[in-house]
Amino acid sequence: MLILKNAHLIGMADINYETVDIVIDHGKIQHVGPMTEGQDSAAEVLDLKNAFVTPGIIDPHCHIGIFEESIGFEGLDVNEMTHPVYPELRAIDAIKPQDVAFTEALESGVTTVVTGPGSANVIGGTFCILKTYGKTIDDMLVSSESSMKMALGENPKRVYHGKNLAPQTRMASAALIRESLHKAKEYLSKKNAYAKLIQEGKEANPPDFNMKWESLSRVFTGLPVKIHAHQQDDIVTAIRIIEEFQLQGTIEHATEGHLLLEYLKAHNQKVIIGPTLGSKSKYELRNKSFQSAKMLYEAGIEFAIMTDHPVIHLANALTQAALFVREGLPELEAFRAVTIQAARINGIGDRLGSIEVNKDADIVVWDNHPFHYLTKTRMVFVNGQLVFQRT
Repeated sequence: MLILKNAHLIGMADINYETVDIVIDHGKIQHVGPMTEGQDSAAEVLDLKNAFVTPGIIDPHCHIGIFEESIGFEGLDVNEMTHPVYPELRAIDAIKPQDVAFTEALESGVTTVVTGPGSANVIGGTFCILKTYGKTIDDMLVSSESSMKMALGENPKRVYHGKNLAPQTRMASAALIRESLHKAKEYLSKKNAYAKLIQEGKEANPPDFNMKWESLSRVFTGLPVKIHAHQQDDIVTAIRIIEEFQLQGTIEHATEGHLLLEYLKAHNQKVIIGPTLGSKSKYELRNKSFQSAKMLYEAGIEFAIMTDHPVIHLANALTQAALFVREGLPELEAFRAVTIQAARINGIGDRLGSIEVNKDADIVVWDNHPFHYLTKTRMVFVNGQLVFQRT
């Protein structure tokens, strides 16, 4: 048992900006609040002396480990650009835990990442969710396949225009997604019909196995989709497809989402915004703004904030969030966008994203206010284990 005493907590739940004690046991948070006399008699105690403490930062969309740093082609596994439809690909099969970016992220307070394929293909494969500490994927794993990546807009057009293949227009991108979803739905229907016949004791031949449609058909049984879309028109197309096929999904980037507030609200659409720190490197980003988060918050639209690492290095996740605060987003909402909201939107809010009883003890101790540009991590805990301590 470990007790973190006198933690000035920004916990993302009921307790924020209060000094409390946190009890950790078997990798989980067991107690948050004042300690009773004698409760700490058999525990290791760390007196934090009123240091700021937060949950581990969560990045809701990045490409760490699959877009490996400092290597080039040998470590570049983020996009399989030989066909625009690849739902059978899994990020988990390409991520290298030894990517130096994991260590740098961990030491900066990022303890969980949602990482996966890029946006070259209209359907690119599945994302996974990992802790940033561990020797193998198995050590780090939170979810092996958390969502299916899809993409609209410039990127698929640009990639396949260079190959003289479809899609070369936004029409073709949407059509390829629809065609694939229809085929996956038909495949699932045949599987279900076969299963019903077998259950009834009747003889039947199973449908031919198809790896693409086997993987993609899971979006009809609960696997969420992440649809890359920057511009207003692409965001609307993404929502049209989500609703047409009755999918669970988020709009990734949503760079012009703040220009569609009423539409997003009317369709109850969640978004993951960013990366916003950096230049407007292509036409789709011309309306990128640090005021977007404030506008989404005031409109009551659920959102989280991504780095899209390596576009913005994960070590700068809080720097980016602080700039949204500078432009009017309430401070606590900025923290939520990179902790509990990032967790909830990716389906792991019951386990991560806040300092609450029974959640994973992923905790960061800071030497100053976490949004101050000179602040460093003092300690980082993952699953209750002290995995980094600044000397």
